[in-house]
Amino acid sequence: MISPQLARALRLAGLRWHPTAGDMFLIDRSGFEGDVFSLSDMTIEAHEFETGTVLGFNGTTEWALDSVALDDALWLPAEHQLRALLGQTFVSLRRTGDEYEVETVLAGESSVFRAVDPADAYAGALLVLIGASSDDLDVPSGL
Repeated sequence: MISPQLARALRLAGLRWHPTAGDMFLIDRSGFEGDVFSLSDMTIEAHEFETGTVLGFNGTTEWALDSVALDDALWLPAEHQLRALLGQTFVSLRRTGDEYEVETVLAGESSVFRAVDPADAYAGALLVLIGASSDDLDVPSGL
């Protein structure tokens, strides 16, 4: 799973999240450190309102949390979502010793991003891609 630090960096760089079932996230405020949640049609659903998206916790009996604003949730994109966001720039993922390398090609220039976790290597590549883009990346539904 992607590190919270890289997830924050992606959000600050402009990556937008449109919640869908199966997405992992954490609540990015004090008191919830280390708690990772998963969107599910039965327990945690994204509700769209005119004022914004709210993540509703359905039937939570362990603690009193009815909902949380999307701005307070930090999306932890999965490896396959990060790879899809790299699009045509993605060339390969390979393991080299204790690390993974993600190779991309952007404007004819090859780059390699290394990390112990493949998701973090993908995230590093995506951060560079976002930085090279003049527009925010917008995550399509269902990724």
